[in-house]
Amino acid sequence: MASIDIPKTMSGVIINKTGGTEVLEYKTDLPVPQPKEGEVLVKNDYVGVNFIDTYFRTGLYPAPGFPYTLGREGEGTLVAAGPNTPSAPAPGTRVVYMGQHAYAQYTAVLADSTIAVPAGIPETDAAAGFLQGLTALTLIREAHHVNKGDWVLVHAAAGGTGLWLCQLLRLVGAHTIGTASTPEKRELAKKNGAEVVVDYAHEDLKARVMELTGGKGVVAAFDGVGKATFDLSMDCLARKGSMISFGNASGAVPPLTISRLSAKNVRLMRPTLFQFLATREELEQYATELLDMMAKSNIDVRIHEIYPLKDVVRAHHDLEGRKSTGKLLLKP
Repeated sequence: MASIDIPKTMSGVIINKTGGTEVLEYKTDLPVPQPKEGEVLVKNDYVGVNFIDTYFRTGLYPAPGFPYTLGREGEGTLVAAGPNTPSAPAPGTRVVYMGQHAYAQYTAVLADSTIAVPAGIPETDAAAGFLQGLTALTLIREAHHVNKGDWVLVHAAAGGTGLWLCQLLRLVGAHTIGTASTPEKRELAKKNGAEVVVDYAHEDLKARVMELTGGKGVVAAFDGVGKATFDLSMDCLARKGSMISFGNASGAVPPLTISRLSAKNVRLMRPTLFQFLATREELEQYATELLDMMAKSNIDVRIHEIYPLKDVVRAHHDLEGRKSTGKLLLKP
């Protein structure tokens, strides 16, 4: 294959300090990274926008240093490999990855963090589905293994990860109670697999859960909202239920007294996707299953909007302002 021309500079988004969206800086003269040993260079076609990006921007999660390029996933073309990287796909291969520094035209990422995208996956779908799809899949397999017939609670059921949870739980045969804030979002969550969707701001969610479950409660609550819904999720759990708090969209959950769990022998977990996929074997196993589902199971990889990279501020406003349903993508 002919060599692929790689420029010296690129566009990207950096932060030099933490804060609101005002700290996001769109630059057009950033140096293109050079892949080191074990790394590959990807020319990004689409970059996923996730709440974890806002956590690093605000300082909820500490950045390793400044300037820092946000972004944890992308889809594009592998254009070069670093020295001594025998596992790297061939240049020209379409790949999807999870790593760091994705808000840019080019990203250097560990070769072991990339997955070749099968030909049957439409353009944009890999970036739109990878991190959130893998999050949902590992949550229902490892954070709490959901079985056919189980009643579960999913907050923000019309959001990116919420829609994935609804669809995968439907494939499992579980009964999903979702929450969503508007009639349009509630209808979308139902379309994607939630049996019942509640506006907890105006309805008694606990009473509805107990009515649907015969007074038992749900076996698991998947809560990516955080501070605003944690207590309510705990109240909705069955005896020996699992409280899976996997996000901080409304703020971090305050510290709690561990003895609080003993009232119903509740299991509490605060998982992160990257610890479920810490090895190459784990990533390949789950990524292969996810991409196969996307190709064969009529999964709706819903994209809210594709934003030009220079419009990153608007994308963050839409994500944090609960204006979106499905995935937000950036186009470098």
